[in-house]
Amino acid sequence: MRPLMLVTLLATSSLALAACTNAGQASTSTTTAPAAGVAATSTTAGSAAGKAALDPAVAALVPADIKAKGQLSFAMDASYAPFEYFDTDNKTIIGFDADLSQAIGTTMGIKVNDVNAAFDSILIGLTSQKYDVGMSAFSASAERAKVVDFVTYGAGGSGIAVPKGNPKALSMDPMTLCGRTIAAQKGTIQGLDYLPKFSADCTAAGKGAITADLYPAQTDANLAVTSGRADAVMADSVSLALQAKATGTLELAAGPDYNPTNVAVAVPNDSPLAAPIGAALKALDKNGTLAAIMAKWGLPTQFATQAKIGEIIK
Repeated sequence: MRPLMLVTLLATSSLALAACTNAGQASTSTTTAPAAGVAATSTTAGSAAGKAALDPAVAALVPADIKAKGQLSFAMDASYAPFEYFDTDNKTIIGFDADLSQAIGTTMGIKVNDVNAAFDSILIGLTSQKYDVGMSAFSASAERAKVVDFVTYGAGGSGIAVPKGNPKALSMDPMTLCGRTIAAQKGTIQGLDYLPKFSADCTAAGKGAITADLYPAQTDANLAVTSGRADAVMADSVSLALQAKATGTLELAAGPDYNPTNVAVAVPNDSPLAAPIGAALKALDKNGTLAAIMAKWGLPTQFATQAKIGEIIK
């Protein structure tokens, strides 16, 4: 599923968090899009699934102060298709997460404002109360769960995309990546954890180390492959598959997803929002809205079936 990101905690006078983002199919550049932290226009879930509706039982779980405020900010990095990216107007956030966030809000009876934010700023934005919710295809790692709580809405793993035709015969077998340059996005679990681990395995086997070539945006990491600067790119397999289909210049290398993990909404530790969001996700799964939104954005059915939808992870 989406790039499985890792959070890095730096125990200094302040908390620093490294997270992730990913861009995929034909998303517009964020350089001319709304600045990070600025609310963007978002689509409504009704365009993907008309079954999303106010659920009184879920609405009853919404904290009184949130009901009084009447709205929630959902931070997402709009550079990671198909989960969240800018439409051709360069201001409307569209994608799976964008539709699902609106469906969650409808079910809870609360207006949701999707806000563009740099991926590596979202979790720290939750701890500082800048945002209410983070929804940017986060993998619910144990390390991240030390500083935020998660509510699961899917599961997936990482893959490798290579130039069309796979001229260097690379695969998800790490030994085929030894001595190669592999691109990834800065702050992602692929760049911070997986590639260094693969590289260590290579050198332990007497093979060449992997050069991890890290970029600020997933689109840049993908471009590194198509331009010949990198041999492959590692990110979440769903996004890479859609990018490959959209451009025709990349293809997924052979092999199963690496280390599939839960993909989840993030909220501050012990936030009372976890319960209503979890209940909303369960309702959306039960009434078919989640499946309809997944189908709209091309996510495989196993994204939901291999996850415990609505589970709260602390």
